[in-house]
Amino acid sequence: MTHPDPGSSRRRFLGLMGLGVAATTAGPLLAGCSEKPAGSGGAQQLDAVSDLLPTHKDLTGGVKPDIVGTRPVADGYTSYPATLVDAVSGKPGTSGKQVTAMTPAWGAAPPGIAQSAYLQAVNAELGTPVTFTIQDGVTYADKLNAMLSARDVPELLCVPGWEVEKIPRFAEAIKVLFEDLTDHLRGDAVDAYPMLASFPTGAWREAVWNERLVSVPNPTDSPFPWVLFTRKDLLDARGLAVPSNLDDLLTVAKQVTDPARKVWAFDDVFAMIQMFHRVPASKQGWRLRSDGTPEFKYETPEFRQALEVMARIYSDGLVHPDVVASRGADAKQLFAKNGAIVFKQDGMGMWQGAQAEHQKTNPTLNIQAVPVFSATGGDPLVWRADKPISYTFVRKGLGKDRVQELLRIINWCSAPLGSQEAQLRDFGVEGRHHTRSPNGPVKTDLAFKEIANQYFFISGRNPTIGPFPDTPRYVPDVLTYSNQMVRFLEKDPWDGVKLEMPAAYKANQVPTEDKFTDLLRGRRPMSDVDAIVAEWKAGGGEEARKLLADSLPKAAR
Repeated sequence: MTHPDPGSSRRRFLGLMGLGVAATTAGPLLAGCSEKPAGSGGAQQLDAVSDLLPTHKDLTGGVKPDIVGTRPVADGYTSYPATLVDAVSGKPGTSGKQVTAMTPAWGAAPPGIAQSAYLQAVNAELGTPVTFTIQDGVTYADKLNAMLSARDVPELLCVPGWEVEKIPRFAEAIKVLFEDLTDHLRGDAVDAYPMLASFPTGAWREAVWNERLVSVPNPTDSPFPWVLFTRKDLLDARGLAVPSNLDDLLTVAKQVTDPARKVWAFDDVFAMIQMFHRVPASKQGWRLRSDGTPEFKYETPEFRQALEVMARIYSDGLVHPDVVASRGADAKQLFAKNGAIVFKQDGMGMWQGAQAEHQKTNPTLNIQAVPVFSATGGDPLVWRADKPISYTFVRKGLGKDRVQELLRIINWCSAPLGSQEAQLRDFGVEGRHHTRSPNGPVKTDLAFKEIANQYFFISGRNPTIGPFPDTPRYVPDVLTYSNQMVRFLEKDPWDGVKLEMPAAYKANQVPTEDKFTDLLRGRRPMSDVDAIVAEWKAGGGEEARKLLADSLPKAAR
């Protein structure tokens, strides 16, 4: 199920392209005092790891979907099951020993266990208390890098899929710090954890590092890392249509921007502007030239066109000044609550959570997704992010009994729609965190305060979308958009290859993105593009190109 209050978490998990992540000049577990990250990276052909994976088994007695998604889009459910079942017999926790876990949250941090009726209720069902350290999702990379460098990790660690792409020598950190789960989960061994057995095999493939199964994936329910959302209620009030091309978008943006009324068109929408210009995004921005050699987005004419358009958006004053001034601006609040931003770039998960939370004070609120278009003619190019949202790692050296207890807890947290466990995980305690309605549970204000997907982020689940009784239009709207856009998903030439990018390349990603941010916001001239690209090439770009060329599947050569 799409996590209940995804907000910007979904955006950060599936599509963060360098914004809000601190740059590091050295990765974890690097020896000595080297200032330049070592490690040339590597590639693993995922088709070769099939014997390490759990045997897939569908759960019996599942709920039939109301709207079928075109894969990799998940199916949609518009109504909540009338009768719930127990997915797990007995309590998964048997030791009574506290479990330590670290997960991210965006916005205000939820209260700790002593002040949280939600955590207390779920822990009572688990039989063993889980104590969460909640870190700010915007700066989660800082904490991860510090934690891995210090070799001090909790028993359960959530690592966002996007973060994996940026941590230098992450595969080496795994060998030192995290448990090998292969023998616990491969083949029929996964039968002890039936919820985990139901996960898509493709997600499990991505959980393999160093030719071993070392994590539990959290499969995504949406292949779209970014969506451009609009406040359709505000457009309707002005008699304006949802834009269907770039000229329309920029025209409407100027019409709605009114600083005197504290309304601006955009937050930072650069990823969407790139997508509209068909900028490549495979493996963070790579594609193949006509001669079959790898080319990064910075080197393409499409990227330069997108730069020019986004720079003009900034110079025309169409971006909210709080966003221009600070990455810490709460753009979701400015968009969904205040209507101070009319078009917002975010992940799919923001949609339902923001609609549900803010329609309580604004009944006319209508958040909608703007279909992707091509600014250069032809079909649109839609970036894809169908890899797992996150991975849960188990600390090394805990012993067989403890590892199995932790896997049972993860299995409980992965219970599907229609189960008592899933309702408690997603909606908390009836009468406190949700009220019953004919269409299912409706979250209370206390739920929005205490439930921050804590257990979701140490587990996974078989992907589903909905149901959400407080936003009955959401599932039909999101499936209509998704089934339309899925036809245009970008083809990845390196599909089936798991890459550990060179350490220097990883460490240089955020500094390079920061240089382009300075350019977009007028702090550097557009004439600096060539110099920035040259610095990127020397700082690991050429090394990455060689790795990608060498690891290209034969079918793509």
